[in-house]
Amino acid sequence: MKIEAVIKEAKGGLHKSEPIFIKGARVHNLKNIDVAFPRNQLIVVTGVSGSGKSSLTIDTLYAEGQRRYAESLSAYVRQFLNRMDKPDVDYIKGLAPAIAIEQKVITRTPRSTVGSMTEIYDYLRLLFARVGKTISPVSGRVVKKDDVKDVVDAVKALKEGSKVYILTAFKQHRNRDIKEELNILMQKGFSRIYVSELSVSQQEAPVSESAIYRIEDLLEENSVDFQKTFQFPSNVYVLIDRIVAKEFDEDDEHRLADSVGTAFYEGEGDVYVEVDGNRLLHFNNRFELDGMTFEEPSPNLFSFNNPFGACPVCEGFSQVLGIDEDLVIPDKRLSVYEGAVAPWKGEKLGKWKESFVKAARHFDFPVHKPIADLTKEQYRVLWEGNQHVYGIDDFFKEVEQNLYKVQYRVLLSRYRGRTTCPECKGYRLRKEALYVKVHGRHIGELSEMPVKDLNVWFEEAVRYFSEYESTVAKRIVIEINHRLNTLLNVGLGYLTLNRLANTLSGGESQRIQLTRSLGSNLTNSLYILDEPSIGLHSRDTQNLIRVLKELRDLGNTVVVVEHDEMMMREADYIIDMGPLASHLGGEVIASGNYDAIISNPQSLTGQYLNGELTIEPPKKVRKWRESIIVEGVRQHNLKDITVEFPLNVLGVVSGVSGSGKTTLIKHILYPALKKHLGEPGEKVGFHRAITGDIDAITQVEMVDQNPIGKSSRSNPVTYIKAWDHVRDLFASQPLSKIRGFQPKHFSFNVDGGRCDACKGEGEKIVEMQFLADVHLTCEVCHGHKFKEEVLEVQYKGKNVFEVLEMSVDEALDFFEEQKAICNAIKPLSEVGLGYVKLGQSSDTLSGGEAQRVKLASFLGKGKSAGKVLFIFDEPTTGLHFHDIKKLLASFNALIDQGHSILVIEHNTDVIKSADWVIDLGPEAGDDGGSLVYAGKPEGLKKVKESYTGRFL
Repeated sequence: MKIEAVIKEAKGGLHKSEPIFIKGARVHNLKNIDVAFPRNQLIVVTGVSGSGKSSLTIDTLYAEGQRRYAESLSAYVRQFLNRMDKPDVDYIKGLAPAIAIEQKVITRTPRSTVGSMTEIYDYLRLLFARVGKTISPVSGRVVKKDDVKDVVDAVKALKEGSKVYILTAFKQHRNRDIKEELNILMQKGFSRIYVSELSVSQQEAPVSESAIYRIEDLLEENSVDFQKTFQFPSNVYVLIDRIVAKEFDEDDEHRLADSVGTAFYEGEGDVYVEVDGNRLLHFNNRFELDGMTFEEPSPNLFSFNNPFGACPVCEGFSQVLGIDEDLVIPDKRLSVYEGAVAPWKGEKLGKWKESFVKAARHFDFPVHKPIADLTKEQYRVLWEGNQHVYGIDDFFKEVEQNLYKVQYRVLLSRYRGRTTCPECKGYRLRKEALYVKVHGRHIGELSEMPVKDLNVWFEEAVRYFSEYESTVAKRIVIEINHRLNTLLNVGLGYLTLNRLANTLSGGESQRIQLTRSLGSNLTNSLYILDEPSIGLHSRDTQNLIRVLKELRDLGNTVVVVEHDEMMMREADYIIDMGPLASHLGGEVIASGNYDAIISNPQSLTGQYLNGELTIEPPKKVRKWRESIIVEGVRQHNLKDITVEFPLNVLGVVSGVSGSGKTTLIKHILYPALKKHLGEPGEKVGFHRAITGDIDAITQVEMVDQNPIGKSSRSNPVTYIKAWDHVRDLFASQPLSKIRGFQPKHFSFNVDGGRCDACKGEGEKIVEMQFLADVHLTCEVCHGHKFKEEVLEVQYKGKNVFEVLEMSVDEALDFFEEQKAICNAIKPLSEVGLGYVKLGQSSDTLSGGEAQRVKLASFLGKGKSAGKVLFIFDEPTTGLHFHDIKKLLASFNALIDQGHSILVIEHNTDVIKSADWVIDLGPEAGDDGGSLVYAGKPEGLKKVKESYTGRFL
């Protein structure tokens, strides 16, 4: 297509402004292509996996945007960036500031939470600092400081004609006698001392015989009054002013305010007002009440990342090393009587259990009830005890008193672990911050609410704000509501603000970054999103599309790398890459709106969209004889459900995001099976029992989307153990024998043949303090990873580095005579990874690609692994329709080998191809966690309350 035609077609969209134009892109597998991205539109870039979508969007468009940004920085900063390589492209015209939101969990720190990532917590801190009321834990009254206005208002409210004295306590400072103190008062301009018979606690009293003395008279020689006045120094005051209550004009008010201000200063924060000699009012400008001094609210007081606000015990982490509740009560299905409290066993320590059981009748404690069924109050009594009985905490206090005995030290070490901080109860903040409340809730309680409940709470709270609070909080509330609504729209209403960022999935993390981007209201920018619909049910994808359109309507260009059919239907413009993957891809096959794509005969995507090609459900559903049953599951939001998982079939667990799929599979089924097989694993979530044909499987494998290796030298070909054969092949070449090279010389993981400068990495990483780390090609080996003499050894005209640069499909053709190598790498092609380079660093693989590399390694092992239950977490991540077809073929190959497969999935093509579907829901969070349906896929379509059924 000619350049003019490409630009003309892109201009024909909704907005007639100049498009972003790329000329001659050659990054990775792109074949010198010209592409135009129309401005201010929602653009979907699609195509089979490996066709060059990410190369075009992230590695060309975004990389050039980032490089241009770096060019605009100061010379000092640019010295660190002077080697940021320009993408291999002729030119890019009309590029806007680019923001890429990738599919990565961006943080590993245990301090980062959903609240801090979305900036909602920052606005909450501001809200509490501005309109929060500090409530005294003693009396429950609001703590406030008195100022000049409060005193003036109190005097103005008095009955007309009342005699008012403005007083401040007489204070004798160190190293001064009373006469010296009086002299200083005279020099300051004060002339009278007042001795009162009232105390502050006496709100009303008979008119007292108070007396006023002139300071001059008191200082006279042998003054009789001097001794009498200072007999009880606590009731001696300095008289600042005398006023009669009346209707004050402006001058009177100024005088009164002036006197009160002087009294506050002289009294170091305390002012006393005596009314008619029978009432003494006390005001102070310190933040205190009930004998306690409180911290004044400020944003830092509510920050657990700031030493001022963080809990002093756990330092803002919410957990400390202490007694682990799950170790003390390992099986919550047991009752206290049945021995649920693990340390209360044996002849000596068992007496604790006996005394608890005996005393329980005094306060109606159900000793025969399983721990899981106890109320919060009953569980608290079990730990903390009461006036009738000692609890578990008392037991461990006694253990700690006996730590000089070795058996007690051993006992204590058995139950030590990470536990909720006893000081802040897991809220992470110092207790002073938790005294501050808005509409009856402190900031920790708001952080524990799911976003959807928090949104409702905010709408209600704002209605009860006073006029002053509404004015102060107006802007803050707008920002909070905007972000909360976006979180709801992208399907994350089930998350809480205190949820740790490092426990989020890649899709959740990406949608949270999207919330932050929307909150900042940028315009005229280019947003590039890498499959934001990952982990989303079709119902939530609709909301996500609405959010992306909102971003577009602000005046931004939104480019989405995506395979979702719904997303393509709603897009303004589609760019289809292909025709196939790797060296067979890298071209623009079709571009235009949805109709243009489905009417293009060359487009593989178009053929699937218009129904020419389809993923057919299996003709015959497999029958199953064996199954595993998990009974009475009650973890997080799961509501005491019993689920049967058939074996030797393809089973799918579906349901909207947050309905409880991950809890059921990853936190209960998987760790419970690992435990049964005697393998170490995570803590098992609460369930009554796991029964059925567990012995029918010899192994359980969780094939998740975590990277396949920690090192950046890790890659697909080493993971599936195929590189050993390649090293042997190169070591057997004539030149290797002459030079004495062994297989180890062709490894980039050990010294010998690898480049000494970069240790076989091919690049060096420069850590940037203010930007993402910059990867620079090694200057010694020029990115080739091996020494010059090793690279001279060739097989069929290719050296070891050139082999690593081949895609899997190219390598299959290249090594067709080497059966061992072909058999080892063939599974990678079968799972749809024919486009991946053999030596592609594992940290550049997406979650879905890493998962399929693991699948390939199992396919390669064949029947040697015994009977395995494979659990896949959303394996269609990043897959085109064409690749899903290949994936399902791989699943069937595993089942034919005698294995069982269980998939957590939202993709309707996979669900309809399953033998058995387990649908959870119907909603997310508290409204989810029920078993909506279990059976064959066609039966799910008839279930009204199932969202999955509707989209099927």
